[in-house]
Amino acid sequence: MASGTVEVLPPTLDATAEQPPLFDGTTRLYIGYTCPFAQRVWITRNYKGLQDKIKLVPLNLQNKPVWYKEKVYPENKVPALEHNGKIIGESLDLIKYVDSNFEGPSLLPNDPEKKKFFEELLSYLDTFVRTVFTSFKGDPAKEVGAVFDYVENALQKFDDGPFFLGQFSLADIAYIPFVERFQIFLLEVFQYDIIAGRPKLAAWIEEMNKIDTYKQTKTDPKELVAFYKKHFSVQK
Repeated sequence: MASGTVEVLPPTLDATAEQPPLFDGTTRLYIGYTCPFAQRVWITRNYKGLQDKIKLVPLNLQNKPVWYKEKVYPENKVPALEHNGKIIGESLDLIKYVDSNFEGPSLLPNDPEKKKFFEELLSYLDTFVRTVFTSFKGDPAKEVGAVFDYVENALQKFDDGPFFLGQFSLADIAYIPFVERFQIFLLEVFQYDIIAGRPKLAAWIEEMNKIDTYKQTKTDPKELVAFYKKHFSVQK
């Protein structure tokens, strides 16, 4: 499927949905359309041109089918990949798995220095995400500067392109779902602009938004703001 082709997305399955065929040789990616963790694997699938090889199975995350936990993935989380008779979970493991086990352009460079930095970026992700989420209950303007400065500085390490490792890679895929959401929510609710004074981050987001296979996975800003306000009990 060409990168510019918009995929017709299947409808979301909720608790009333009948169980689809399972473990019949079809490769299935179980996601939630609004889940940032699932979005990582969805982007990877799309970028590698695997729309016809990996079937999307979107679930209603607030009202999941019972058969998903009982028959597919006891953890009852998304994303999960049904492949070769087994289920694989955890988004960072999955983006590596899809990149290594399926055809399509490689999403990790061969350069050892870049591979090492990729692992450093992944190890920082928990700090990055936790810090920003925690700030929603406080004062983001005072609390999130350091983690976005880390991202800004990371984007300056290699000068052979606008992305973390120079060229578009799994590092960008790992970060973008959260940066996308944080940029929307922090600006809308707290009037904090993550790209102010961060030209590399601004350029990176601009370049990411040129990638069709990422754009097709983006979340609805209004729905995101409403969900985060409710989820984090933000009164603004």
